[in-house]
Amino acid sequence: MEKKQEKQEKPEEAVRRPLYLYDLPAEVLNSLSLKADAGSPEQLSEQLSPETTPTQLQSPGPATPDSSFVGSQACSLCSLTFVTVQEQRDHLKTDLHHYNLKQKLNDLNPVTESQFEKLVGDLDESLSGSDTSGSEDEEGDGTSRKDTTLSALLKKQATLADRQRNPGNEAGEKSSKNPRGTGKPPLLWFSSPTLPDKTYYGVYRAIFTPEELAREDVIVEAIKQRQLAPILMPKPPKDVSSVPPAYNGRHIFLCMIGGGHFAAMVVSLAPKQSKHASTGPMNREAIVLAHKTFHRYTTRRKQGGSQSANDNAKGTAHSAGSSLRRYNEQALVEDVRELLRDWKALIDTSDLLFIRATGTTNRRTLFGPYDGQVMRGNDPRMRGFPFSTRRATQNELMRSFIELTRLKVKELTVAVPLPIATEDTTTKQKAPVKPGVPKLSEEEETALHHTTQIQALIRRSKLPALLAYLKTSSLDPNTFRFYPSDSQQNHHAPTALHLAAAQNSAPLVAGLLARGGADPTLRNDEAKTPFEIAGDRATRDAFRVARAELGEAAWDWEEAAVPPALKREEAEKRAERERKEKEKEEKERWRVEEEKLKREGPKVKTSTARAGAAGGILGGGVPRSAQEKREEEARGLTPEQRMRLDRERRARAAEERMRKLQGGG
Repeated sequence: MEKKQEKQEKPEEAVRRPLYLYDLPAEVLNSLSLKADAGSPEQLSEQLSPETTPTQLQSPGPATPDSSFVGSQACSLCSLTFVTVQEQRDHLKTDLHHYNLKQKLNDLNPVTESQFEKLVGDLDESLSGSDTSGSEDEEGDGTSRKDTTLSALLKKQATLADRQRNPGNEAGEKSSKNPRGTGKPPLLWFSSPTLPDKTYYGVYRAIFTPEELAREDVIVEAIKQRQLAPILMPKPPKDVSSVPPAYNGRHIFLCMIGGGHFAAMVVSLAPKQSKHASTGPMNREAIVLAHKTFHRYTTRRKQGGSQSANDNAKGTAHSAGSSLRRYNEQALVEDVRELLRDWKALIDTSDLLFIRATGTTNRRTLFGPYDGQVMRGNDPRMRGFPFSTRRATQNELMRSFIELTRLKVKELTVAVPLPIATEDTTTKQKAPVKPGVPKLSEEEETALHHTTQIQALIRRSKLPALLAYLKTSSLDPNTFRFYPSDSQQNHHAPTALHLAAAQNSAPLVAGLLARGGADPTLRNDEAKTPFEIAGDRATRDAFRVARAELGEAAWDWEEAAVPPALKREEAEKRAERERKEKEKEEKERWRVEEEKLKREGPKVKTSTARAGAAGGILGGGVPRSAQEKREEEARGLTPEQRMRLDRERRARAAEERMRKLQGGG
C-alpha cells in the first residue's frame, strides 16, 4: 500500500528525497521552470528548507555565534556541529574557520559556509580544506593552502573596497587585469509545483555549456536532453591497475592533485539500477568506470610548499629529505602522466572534465607541455569544482560527483534591504549594520529539544530511559526525525534506530526493535537502512536475532537488508565460542614464547659481552633491543633535540633506501 501511495507525492516528499540530475522523475522534469532573477543572488536571502539533499552540509542559523551550537563537538563561531571530535579538529584548520576568526578580530560578523562559498566563487581556483591533516595537504606553490586562500580572498575584498572609495581607478584596473571569474553565483534556481512555497531546486552552472548559459530559454530543455535511463552494468574489477576498457555511454572525468596526493575517477552519467529500485531514484547508484589514487612524499612537513618551490626560492638543498622529495616529485609526475595516457580514450570522450590543480607544479604535471600530452588547459570541457574540496582521495571525488549531480533544495526569500550606512565626512567611519537574528518557531524548538535528549540517551546507552522518554513525550521512533535534518550527523543517522546502529550499540538496537517498535526498513538520506550502517557484528546480530524473535511478518526484512534470522542461543554460543578461541590462542602464544625462552635463553652477541653496563652476560642482563637503544640515546634530551634526532634517523634510512634503489648498496 505504501509503495502505491508514493505515486501521488506530497511536496514534502519531493523535498526530502535526493534527486539525480540525469535521471529526474517525470513530475519534476516536466514542471521545472527557470526562476526569475536566478542569477542575482544579492537580492535574495537563502534559508535551508526543513528537508534538504544529503549533499547540503552547511548548517542553518544566524551569521553570529548562537548558543545552540555551543558544545563539545560544535563551533559556535561558524555555527556548525560535528559527529566526531576529529571532524571538529579538521574544521579548525579550514579556510572558513580562519576567515571567521579574522572577521571576529575586525569586529565583523562571521559568515556561514554557503556565504563563504559565494565569497570565493569567482576566485581562480577552488578551495581545499583538510581531509585528515593540514600539514600534508600543502600545495606546491611555496605557501600553504590556508595562506593562499585567505590572502587571495582578503586581497580581492580590499580591491573591491578601494574601487568603491576611488571609482575613477576602476577603468584602469579593468584594462590591466582580466579576471577569469564571472562573478556569478555557482547555482541556477528552478521553480516547480512539486515544491513547497518559496522553495526551489538548484543546479550548478558548471554542468551547462557557455552557449546554454547565454540563452536562459534553453536551460530547461538542456536538462531534459541530459536525461539518461538506468542501465544494468556489472561492478568494475577491484584491480584497476590495467587499462580500463572503452565506454560508449556518456561519462565525466574528475581529477584532483595537490600536496603529493593525486586522485582521478571516470564516472558514468547513466545511473545503475539497484535491487531496491521500487522505492524511486534514491536507490540509483553511480557507476565508476575507472579510479586511481597516488600519494608521494613531496611536501616539506611543518614548513609548507613542495621541494621544487623551495629550491626555486632559496636554492637547491642537499639534505637526504630534499633528495627524496625531488625523486618523489618526478615519480609522481611520471605516474600521473602514464595514467592519463592509459585513460586517454575515456578522457577524450568525456562530457566534462572537472579539475583541481592549484600551483605551477601541479598544473604543469597535468597540462605540460610534454610529449604525448593528453589534457590541455584551454579545453572547453574543463571546469573547476564550484565548491570547497578537501584532500585528493577517491571518497572526496565521489562526494564531489554527488554534489555536482544532485539537485539542491533551498528556500529563497526576498531579502529586506538593509539601511545604507552613512559616512561621516569628519571621522570617515561607517556605522556598522548588524543583521537580525532569525528565531526558531515553537515546533522547531520542540524538535530540537527532543533531538538533544534522545541523542544523549542513545550515546550513553540508556535503553529504559530512552523508551520512557519516547512514551512520555508521545514520540513515534518511526515518524520523528532528528532536527535539524541537514546537519552532518542527522543526515547520516536521522532516526533513533539509525543512531543506535551507528553507535554500535547492540542492546539499544535490540530494545528499539523489540520494545520500541522501531522500523528497520527506514532509510537515511544516503538511502541506507539502520542495518547497513552498523559497524560491528554484535550490532548486526541484534537485527538478525530480532528478525527471529519478531517473526517474518513483523517487517519487510528483505527491504531492511537484514540477513536471515538468527536465534539468540546461536548468537550467544557463537560469541562464547569465539571468546574461548581467542583465549586459547592467547594461552598457546604465551606457552610457545615461554618454551622458546627456556630452550634458547637470552642470546647476546660477543661484542655485547665486553661490558656489564651494556646489558650483556657480564652485566647480568639481556641484550638491548633497537627500541631500548633509541630510548637510551634520547634520554635527557629536550623535545626539540629529540625531534632533530628522529629526523636524522629517518634521513639516514632514506639515504640507505635511495642507495638500494640506485644499485649502490
